[in-house]
Amino acid sequence: MSAHDRPLENKTCLVLGSTAGIGLALARAFLDAGAQGVMLNGRDAARGKAARDALKAAFPEQAVHLALGDVAAGAAAEVVDAAVSELGRINVLVCSTGGDAMPALFHKLDPVQIPDQVASGFLGPILAARAVVPHMTAQGGGVILTIASDAAKIATPGESVIGGVMAGIVMFTRGLAIEGKRVGIRANCLTPSIVRDTPLYDRLMADAFAGKLFAKAETIAHLGVAEPEDLAALAVFLASDAARKITGQAISVNGGISAA
Repeated sequence: MSAHDRPLENKTCLVLGSTAGIGLALARAFLDAGAQGVMLNGRDAARGKAARDALKAAFPEQAVHLALGDVAAGAAAEVVDAAVSELGRINVLVCSTGGDAMPALFHKLDPVQIPDQVASGFLGPILAARAVVPHMTAQGGGVILTIASDAAKIATPGESVIGGVMAGIVMFTRGLAIEGKRVGIRANCLTPSIVRDTPLYDRLMADAFAGKLFAKAETIAHLGVAEPEDLAALAVFLASDAARKITGQAISVNGGISAA
């Protein structure tokens, strides 16, 4: 296998929110791309151990570890320290923890739930990046990838708060890119729309309001509705040296739902 086939060879990756769905697909793709090791992260112990064991079985010669904890609720530093301890360094950080709130018209939202919705969606990437930047600075660089949503770019009924949170992640990533480039850190954001074969997809399509919203969106995804593997392919590229001149970008993966 050539170096071209293993673009992440000798790199280590911490993937937050990676025990299912998009995050797990990214972790698998990183290992398939030759990553030396991956640290998984999630909140559910049973699901985390199942994901870790499955990847260990599929990639027996590479390191696969698990650090449990909610990075949006204060566990970011602990998870980052665990990754550094197990992997030796963190070349790539992926923040796949943007929340899973259901779309709903703003006037129907429970005001009591809004602060938690904002915090759970927005704080994870910020706290995780804050914990990892000193490590990446000391080692001379690294890659930080966040995952938001096209709701950051296109105003959609039912996604006023979600869109605000996603836009915050995009702008945070861009600001981080401007600061990080001075020390060799690149930061980019992936912004999907609806993504099939994920737990969130099933919840969205089962919801009366969200199901109608995204069923309509699917009809204009003329290139096909995105799947986790589509985001994983882009993440591998952005994490690799082939993307060494790319930073501060928010890239849509949506099958043509929008031109954002």
